[in-house]
Amino acid sequence: MDPFTDLIALLRPSAAVSKPITGRGKWGVRYGAYGLPGFAIVLEGRCCLSIDGNEPLRLDRGDFVLLPSTPAFALLSQPDAECVHGEPTDTPVRHGEQEGEPDFRMLGGSFRIEMVNAPLLVTLLPGVVHIRASEGGAGRLARIIDLIMEECASDHPGREIILQRLLEVMLVESLRWRSFGEGMLPAGLLRGMRDPVLAGVLRALHSDVRAGWTVAELAGLARMSRSAFAARFTQTLGCAPIEYLSRWRMALAQDALSRGARSLDRLADEIGYESASAFSTAFRRRVGCSPGMFARSHQAQPRAPRALISRNRSGTEA
Repeated sequence: MDPFTDLIALLRPSAAVSKPITGRGKWGVRYGAYGLPGFAIVLEGRCCLSIDGNEPLRLDRGDFVLLPSTPAFALLSQPDAECVHGEPTDTPVRHGEQEGEPDFRMLGGSFRIEMVNAPLLVTLLPGVVHIRASEGGAGRLARIIDLIMEECASDHPGREIILQRLLEVMLVESLRWRSFGEGMLPAGLLRGMRDPVLAGVLRALHSDVRAGWTVAELAGLARMSRSAFAARFTQTLGCAPIEYLSRWRMALAQDALSRGARSLDRLADEIGYESASAFSTAFRRRVGCSPGMFARSHQAQPRAPRALISRNRSGTEA
């Protein structure tokens, strides 16, 4: 099993808000934290992205940015521009001078993912993923977004399923970006998958989550001593091997419970617990409530509506 596939299966990207953002002259706008993963591609011109606690980031034409949790941020035509407060909207936005041809164009939007396991995405990536056009990776993402825009403007059969798959491809392409600098990725699955020794161990864990794995067995797969393996795993993944397995089992459990897909006995067996009682005890200890209470509270919550790209049939923004 590919752990990336497992991750995307839990996140289930289901929709995107995407809109054109344009500007002219000197301008700046500040937004509050949004929570959902946000993205943007600069189509023309340049701007600065300032995120609380970080140095302003210059974005040039063709650059791609992913914000795994979209904290409070400011978008400016230049670093010394004054900012006005902005509110998120699904409609096209124009900043600065309202007359004349824009000198800046951007496509911006957000992913919608299953909120039960949304923290998984935040822990996998740095706070800001910036893929420069000069690095050769943003072009692939731009083509994916173009396909999303084209599909939203059509009424072709199978439109929804194609949009679903394009969103998954877009997120995976961002997750597997190979040019993260040394130390950029936080400890977690992505760092582990880039370690040639640990990658095989992670595949084994994900392919048989029911197994009663021991550190000795996993160290044998890595062809390392137990102590050396445990230290390397903990440094790279951010937790000990068996702790990682327990966390992943709980992520699978929360996903299944939120959808009401299985009985407690069946779920416990599928993720490696000897009984429903043992699973319930472990779940309560980690999550803070019983599986039944968790399932009832999350199944009662309405799903977020699908908010797709606003374009009319002629291909212009609505």
